Amino acid sequence: MEQKIVTFGEIMLRLATPEHQRFTQAKTLCASFGGGEANVAVSLANFGLPVDYVTRLPQNDFGRAVVMELRKYNVGTDNIIWGGERLGIYFLETGSNARPSKVIYDRAHSAIAEIKPKMVDWNKVLENAGWFHWTGITPAISEGAAETCLEAVKKAKSKGITVSCDLNYRKNLWKWGKTAAEVMPALVENSDIILGNEEDAEKVFGIKPAGADVEKGEVESARFEEVCLKLKEKFPQAKKIIITLRGSISADHNTWSGILYNGKTFFHAPVYQITHIVDRVGGGDAFMGGLIYGLLTYKEDDQKALNFAVAASCLKHTIHGDFNLVTVTEVEQLMKGNVSGRVVR
Repeated sequence: MEQKIVTFGEIMLRLATPEHQRFTQAKTLCASFGGGEANVAVSLANFGLPVDYVTRLPQNDFGRAVVMELRKYNVGTDNIIWGGERLGIYFLETGSNARPSKVIYDRAHSAIAEIKPKMVDWNKVLENAGWFHWTGITPAISEGAAETCLEAVKKAKSKGITVSCDLNYRKNLWKWGKTAAEVMPALVENSDIILGNEEDAEKVFGIKPAGADVEKGEVESARFEEVCLKLKEKFPQAKKIIITLRGSISADHNTWSGILYNGKTFFHAPVYQITHIVDRVGGGDAFMGGLIYGLLTYKEDDQKALNFAVAASCLKHTIHGDFNLVTVTEVEQLMKGNVSGRVVR
């Protein structure tokens, strides 16, 4: 039996303004669902891997709609627990050109924000699992979510399961009393694969590269080798450290690449020029989904795994919604340099 991947975190109702409208002018909002770890789960399921998603949902129509949506993409939902009063919501205003996108959260007192340790039977959840994934969003939600995440990470580690994390710093979420710098180290030191973007390491651990300016699109991967080295020094147990590299030229035009360090060698991905961005939300999660797939599928070929992750997340920028609805074949075609966009008949 193929070992499954388990992801844990919050999924929310996503309400987005249509056609780049501002919150103050929109008369309708487009409803879908999204959340870091759920986005990773959908990517992996689309790539044909067995994956379970764990969260806590309210026993109402919104909670049931979440389960229906995840099942549509073949994500396992049997270990979702039920309780609480509400599903978290996030509102998205998609920017254009010089106007950045904007997110407003309405997730206080959500079902998972009120989760407590021992609510999830991690022994049962992690049975037949080979990989566990969490992000820095989950411990930011509440003290209970942080404690439950640590409980899961320690249980996975004790079972010899590979643990991956996306640092995913969200300054607007860390409101429950402790800072990311206080909470994250205990979680990250139990993780084998550490992913961050060009700013996460600085915001959480004070580690930043000299001379990089993400606001000007200046994110040459060589500058981030020192970030990888310092993260490895801080977390020596990590087998691989990966940084996604996004240069923001405008809301519609980003450069996109990544760097992977396996403790011996640095691997640099090609740089994509992503113009006419449709939806960049979930791009990092698409990278993580692609990375997990690549590391599991291409085994010792870290370069190919990194290239797959970058190509997968590049394609995500062309898709509305949080989920990266692409196939392995489509990603591999882009890796081969097929960027023409010609109709496939």
